[in-house]
Amino acid sequence: MSIPTIILVALIALFHLYILYFEMFAWETKGRKVFSQFPKELFPQTKVMAANQGLYNGFLAAGLIWSLLIKDEIWQSNVALFFLGCVAIAGIYGAMTASKKILYVQAIPALVGIVLILV
Repeated sequence: MSIPTIILVALIALFHLYILYFEMFAWETKGRKVFSQFPKELFPQTKVMAANQGLYNGFLAAGLIWSLLIKDEIWQSNVALFFLGCVAIAGIYGAMTASKKILYVQAIPALVGIVLILV
């Protein structure tokens, strides 16, 4: 992968580690700021669900980080494509169901990463 692609994949991984943090550990504080359109009383009731979602975001980050550690270029690209595809699909679904902002902060960067790898 090219240096710009590696940087983008690393940034996407870091973003998903951030999501892991606020969904697992700061749902009732940072989560309220991120999802300000949701009623405040919803956050205590959904804390466990959000932590589960955070764990899945951690798995996405782990896969992207793993892709950066692979030495074989073909495998590195394939693993990165798989996890970027997962991020893009999750981002598109999140944009349709939770917040349109997710399309711009999650799905589009992943799709750009996919294009960079394929070009």
